Amino acid sequence: MSQHPQPTERARELVRDSYDVHVHIAPDVMKRRIDDIDLAARYAQLGLAGFVIKSHYTPTAERAELVRKIQPGVDALGAITLNASVGGLNPVAVEIAARGGAQFVWLPTVDSSNQRSCLAEEPEGAKPPMWAQLQEDLKAAGMEAQSVELFDDQGEPVLAARQVLEVVAKHDMTLATGHLHSEESGQIVPVAVEMGVKRMVITHPEFTSQRMVLDRQRELAAQGALLERCLTTPLTGKVSWDVWYDHIRDAGPENSVVSSDLGQPFNPPVEDGLAIAADLLLERGFTEDEVRIMTVHNSRWLAGAEPLGDAPSHHHAKKGATV
Repeated sequence: MSQHPQPTERARELVRDSYDVHVHIAPDVMKRRIDDIDLAARYAQLGLAGFVIKSHYTPTAERAELVRKIQPGVDALGAITLNASVGGLNPVAVEIAARGGAQFVWLPTVDSSNQRSCLAEEPEGAKPPMWAQLQEDLKAAGMEAQSVELFDDQGEPVLAARQVLEVVAKHDMTLATGHLHSEESGQIVPVAVEMGVKRMVITHPEFTSQRMVLDRQRELAAQGALLERCLTTPLTGKVSWDVWYDHIRDAGPENSVVSSDLGQPFNPPVEDGLAIAADLLLERGFTEDEVRIMTVHNSRWLAGAEPLGDAPSHHHAKKGATV
């Protein structure tokens, strides 16, 4: 697969001890490039700390625990995404996931009303997301679930949304905004803060269905949320590289976390994602320290991992991390 960029040794070294907080790997309901056990072996070889197993459809905590047993040096982390397949905003499912060791809770992605109603065309030449076909299959079979709504007609969070946030806060899990509309992310973050959620990430704000403006990104960062910069968003043509770089620079690298969102068969190897991103950012004039904050220190904060000795005492550390 020589058409994919090959990371430099400098980049590999810079991203050591990082977590990729967003990977799509097998086993899954669609074809993936690699499975979690093989990925963990590659992580061990490269000195990477761990990865968060993202599925749009199934909880992954039990898988993650088996991977950790097979590859003890790599911290595979489980997650749950609150789409129709787990009952939407289902606090019981989140509690069970938490007790099973899950770290990440994604708010609805494929079943958010925003994603369902998103009429934004993929830019010309962009690769459509792999789950789009599965959603079409369910619809054709008469099994299209109702969209998962976080707010009532008055714009207040529904009871189930509050219950989910309560569980996230109680277990110190990480809340990710999924494919919510930019406005909805703006509404839910202050509620999460008020309910005691410490670790929050705004899922790929540049994605086709989000297109979050810079002022909103800054506003959410000021409330303690990190802004997730997924490599695949510009890599697959969903947004221009210039916009991606400019948003990182303008919102502040300290407020960004780089993830890959890789695992699709046509994209680069998952274990190369953060290092590829590091090379690109360095070429664009970001410093090694900035790259390390975005790939290593901020990813470790979201993963609930111990901070490293070279971690800056920036705002995330001050918000309750063990330093």
